[in-house]
Amino acid sequence: MIDKEKKKLNMKWQWTKFIVVLILFLLFLWWVKSWWGLLVVPFIFDVYITKKIRWQWWKDAEKPVRVVMSWIDAIVFALIAVYFINLFFFQNYVIPSSSLEKSLLRGDYLFVSKVSYGPRIPQTPLTMPLTQHTLPLFGCKSYISWPKWEYRRVKGLGTVQQNDIVVFNYPAGDTVMSNPPYQAQDYYQACYTCGRQQLALEDSTIAAMDPAHRWDFYQRLMEAGAQYIKAGAGEFGTLIARPTDRRENYVKRCVGLPGQTLEIRNQHVYTNGKLNKEPDEVQYSYWVTFKRNVLIPQETLEELEITAEDLGLTKLDEDYLVKNKGIVYDDKYPMPIIMPMTNSAYKALSANKGLVEQIIPVSDTNHADNYKTYPLNGSHGWTRDNYGPVWIPKKGESVRLTLENLPVYERPIRVYEKNKLEVRDGKIYINDRQADTYTFKMDYYWMMGDNRHNSADSRYWGFVPEDHIVGKPILIWLSINPESIGQKVRWNRLFRFVDNIR
Repeated sequence: MIDKEKKKLNMKWQWTKFIVVLILFLLFLWWVKSWWGLLVVPFIFDVYITKKIRWQWWKDAEKPVRVVMSWIDAIVFALIAVYFINLFFFQNYVIPSSSLEKSLLRGDYLFVSKVSYGPRIPQTPLTMPLTQHTLPLFGCKSYISWPKWEYRRVKGLGTVQQNDIVVFNYPAGDTVMSNPPYQAQDYYQACYTCGRQQLALEDSTIAAMDPAHRWDFYQRLMEAGAQYIKAGAGEFGTLIARPTDRRENYVKRCVGLPGQTLEIRNQHVYTNGKLNKEPDEVQYSYWVTFKRNVLIPQETLEELEITAEDLGLTKLDEDYLVKNKGIVYDDKYPMPIIMPMTNSAYKALSANKGLVEQIIPVSDTNHADNYKTYPLNGSHGWTRDNYGPVWIPKKGESVRLTLENLPVYERPIRVYEKNKLEVRDGKIYINDRQADTYTFKMDYYWMMGDNRHNSADSRYWGFVPEDHIVGKPILIWLSINPESIGQKVRWNRLFRFVDNIR
């Protein structure tokens, strides 16, 4: 009698668990709008109710098999759980570069929410959890390219807003070079540079061409550069093509939204003619001449949040700085140096006449940018400090196409929205039909780093399509200083909300 009561209670408990799990599973399927998951329901029913399949057969096996299989079972469960959590809810992201300093710092670990903008259904669902595109140690791909699903985004809590800090896939990362010195370089910038060298032409010569001639010449130039890189596999490595969701993750600030007209005038961003609020900790670069043989105290550098990277120091110099509680610029250092600073650091250092002789803001007139701005085949003369105006594409809205503005919209039309785009006899053809307008299928965004003179962003590779948006950083849960100046753990940054960093 007691055994029957126990079995009855146990069955009730199993039914309760089954119903709860089933409701949660159905809600998940409704959210992602994928009813193929109903095929799993009979298996869930069997786990809790019928138990016809021996899911944990190894529990009755001999000890060595039982121990090994218990570990395998735990690892597989953990990997599957991490896969779904990372895919639909949140993931960890660490700031790898100084492009957002001093708002976000190198070594900040971010809790990135996928539900803020809505998680994407993966293009490449068969991938190893906790990897982006490469398996550690083995150096091979961590994903299988088939099956490949079309872009679709699940409904989220909101949309990207002006001045949000956003994690996204690097748009120009669809093709990369495999050798370490070139892995982080922009492949298209490399093609342009190599092609220009192969054809022995200067940027000014290309810009002076009429639009139709320049378009044709640019195609030849990029092809020449691509062939040079392909032939130089020993130097550049092999070319790797990556699907959207397997490209490198970048984090920048969204300064331009779909449908807005963006312009940069004398370093300041304007959208629809209105001055955009600058981040509180925005940085610009300055020519700094320090006094020779004068100790710059480590405490001063820490107070002004000036890093060894900002000072242009090598690892050896960093060690020297820490050992001697400061740095001395002697005759081995060329002066002046280019140094990024916030406005408060600039004012404080300028006022310290005992350390510096002169500080001059870097501008278009006293410093040439090393990279050509987007679009590479444009003739607008735009720079990182004076750019545009450029209209940011919006889903469902059209742009009138001319040979002058076609370079700006070529990549969205041809690459991101997968159309055939040609120019024949001075006329534009899309999918073999003459076109003077184009209606966009996706929203696009303009992303920039807060370290404005040290950021590879939309000024160099253009728009970020909506299908590249990964998520929104919510919280800094850990911050490790990768440099030798100051504490290793930045305790004052722990558990700071990213939305408060404006």
